[in-house]
Amino acid sequence: MTLPRVLIVDDDREMRVSLAHLLESAKYEVVVVSNALDGLAAIQSSDLDVIISDVRMPEMDGLEFLVRAREICRIPVILISAHGDIPMAVTALQDGAYSFVEKPFDPRRLLGILKNAIRLKRLEDSTVALQDRLAELTDLERILIGNCDQIGVVRDLIFDFANSRANVLILGRTGTGKELVARALHDLSADPSAPFVAANCAAIPPERFEETVFGNSENPRGLMSQAGGGTLFLDELSSMPLETQAKFLRTIETKKFQRIGEAEIQSVELRVISAASAQIEQRVKDQTFRGDLLFRLNTLTIELPDLADRGEDVLLLTRHYIARFSQLYEVAAPSLSNDDLSALMAHDWPGNVRELQSVAERRVLAERRGGGSIRLAIANQATPQAFPTTLRDSVAMFERELIGRAIQLENGRMEDVAASLGIGRRTLNEKVVKLGLDKDALLSNKS
Repeated sequence: MTLPRVLIVDDDREMRVSLAHLLESAKYEVVVVSNALDGLAAIQSSDLDVIISDVRMPEMDGLEFLVRAREICRIPVILISAHGDIPMAVTALQDGAYSFVEKPFDPRRLLGILKNAIRLKRLEDSTVALQDRLAELTDLERILIGNCDQIGVVRDLIFDFANSRANVLILGRTGTGKELVARALHDLSADPSAPFVAANCAAIPPERFEETVFGNSENPRGLMSQAGGGTLFLDELSSMPLETQAKFLRTIETKKFQRIGEAEIQSVELRVISAASAQIEQRVKDQTFRGDLLFRLNTLTIELPDLADRGEDVLLLTRHYIARFSQLYEVAAPSLSNDDLSALMAHDWPGNVRELQSVAERRVLAERRGGGSIRLAIANQATPQAFPTTLRDSVAMFERELIGRAIQLENGRMEDVAASLGIGRRTLNEKVVKLGLDKDALLSNKS
């Protein structure tokens, strides 16, 4: 590990030698200069953690040096002076000094202040690095844009978990962006350049699962080897064959594994990020997924909300994807009409953000052909059908769609349907008859 580097700025040779000996004995790397101008040059040419500066110096004193140093860096500055007084100390702290120490000083106190200053510097460096990577992450499909509380919680958890090496389980339905969250956790980690290897457990044939994960003599580069030192992301975790789960659990616990057909033991250091639906708990109850493996993989958990529960984030995401696809296909971005907005908010988005992305792309492609609407894009229809032109017919069509969906969501329980729509049961019955809705047909067509 690199030793912390401290810059000493003092015109007194004996003090420079004494401080350098003290800090080198305490395992610090020391850079020594005799005046403030050389100190400013050292700041720009050296990677420093802390600066210790005398106050009384010719040409430029320590207080002016502090102000100049704060203009070009955020390195903590500790001022030392034999002539210090309370007003000088207050001024120094107001100008941004980390601490002010009077000579003669207690070496243990100075080393304690120095240790805390370095801890602060590295914490600030870590925060800046996290913010820089976050700025890059916002361009990563921008799947986490949104104003709803649930997405705010997801962002916070990503920030909290990114630098941990603990395994993470991401829960969410298909299309909610589980792999993008996994990549965000990796990209914001301490080593984003390390391998990130993604695999969909459902796409691996059960009979080849073990060799795919661990490798064999003919193909030694299994997923474990590929992800060594980085992150292994397993999507559709519940599809992992039961007979492979015990070996996978042992590998996580011991950080060792064997390739198929080989006796040699391989070592591996990696972080496992998994993704599954909430039904994985039921798989444990059904004994088709090992509970002890799940407990190893869900040390940290992030739950992604369904798009239908994110309110007006649907509109934000739609505008984002329409703008992106319009740029991709070099077409003017279509505006959203009131009917478009109604269709977006009325749709239940079973495919979540992935479905919305496809809808936005279809809408932009239709615009390039000279027509289209969000409602048609949701229905995945290329050509317009006859839509109502009067307000009365438009309202009837909207009510038909809204009530039909409520009947499906409540499984035909009409009292619950009326409650979810905020209308009385009698009003609901009248609308069902008037709109010609067939409850049995709606329930039979429910996906």
